[in-house]
Amino acid sequence: MMHDFKTLLVTHEGPVLKVQLNSPETGNAISGLILDELLAVLGALDDESGARVLVLSGAGDDFCLGGDRKEFPALLAEDPSGVALRGLGNKARRVCDALATTDAVTVARLHGGVVGAGVGLAVFCDLRVGADNCRFRLPELGLGVPPAWGGIMPRLLNEAGAAKVRELILTADNFDAAKAQELSILHKVVPEEELDNAVARWTKPLVRRSPSALRTAKLMMNAYANANRLADASLFDAELLTSALTVAELSRRR
Repeated sequence: MMHDFKTLLVTHEGPVLKVQLNSPETGNAISGLILDELLAVLGALDDESGARVLVLSGAGDDFCLGGDRKEFPALLAEDPSGVALRGLGNKARRVCDALATTDAVTVARLHGGVVGAGVGLAVFCDLRVGADNCRFRLPELGLGVPPAWGGIMPRLLNEAGAAKVRELILTADNFDAAKAQELSILHKVVPEEELDNAVARWTKPLVRRSPSALRTAKLMMNAYANANRLADASLFDAELLTSALTVAELSRRR
């Protein structure tokens, strides 16, 4: 697996692969480059000898402050047809699908701000631990766009429940780590200095599990989670987001 990344810090600790979003100057905002590099890591993960667990974290003060808002208007300015922006949305979907379906168990290690696309990356991980200083938000409606990023809507509905998700999206309110745990967005909440120990308490037994048993268990859980969905409307996320951002940009110019 390549390790020469511009936006990620990737390290191996035996069977544990640690992937850190490494653009702290932007709050680890999710750009097309970060998505490309995450796809490179996740695409090679199942072929990586001995990688059984992936731990996703963020450098600096925040895990991730959402999508790169400067990139959206730039892409529309370069390509008013929206093809490039639609491609960005499709990349996000592929990253989130890969986090959910990779054979390795994925663990989100969260601290500071976890916003928008950052929430999306987190909830597609199998296990999630957050520092007690975490601040969460789904701000999309406040920004004039639908919550259409990476298939986040059905994943949140499965993890947290329809009534609670409706409130979070419509109000765009901040919520803390305790609330996130109540909603099952977090499995554990610990002081920030204990995050690594909390991750280790999961990874140590996981690396001793049978790889085939883990793989089958993940397949079963994903299948049962989707059993009642007649169609996957989140496949339209890239189209919805592109249309909304195009309209917003035209309104702004007028």
